Amino acid sequence: MIIRNCAGGIVFCGDKVLLLRNDKHEWVFPKGVVRAGQKEKDIALERIKIEAGIDARILAPCGKTHYEFYSITRQKPIHNNVSWFVMSSDSDKVTYNTEADFIDGRFFELEEAMEAVTYSQDKSLLMMAYQRYKELI
Repeated sequence: MIIRNCAGGIVFCGDKVLLLRNDKHEWVFPKGVVRAGQKEKDIALERIKIEAGIDARILAPCGKTHYEFYSITRQKPIHNNVSWFVMSSDSDKVTYNTEADFIDGRFFELEEAMEAVTYSQDKSLLMMAYQRYKELI
């Protein structure tokens, strides 16, 4: 099994939150792998810029999630440990990255985002992030 550390962000613009739709048609939050010598915060900000074209700023940490999947290309199971950050952006203009296998991306109203998010742990993460965001702004 390959174990990877990752970092990502739940980005708010006003009362809307950023979601990206991947090539599997899943609505997810932007995230990326943290390599040796890199900082989680830097990777989270970088992935949001690369995957969604958004300049965001970190407001606070927002917990961790863990999940496993089987990589067909590597022929091995992968375990991801993801550190999340609550972030904000002054712009809701999304330019999703098709080269990174995204097919859609936009800011959703909270209720709509809760319906759209694919994974249940991401729904919980979204609610925690939104509560933290409201406390901070």
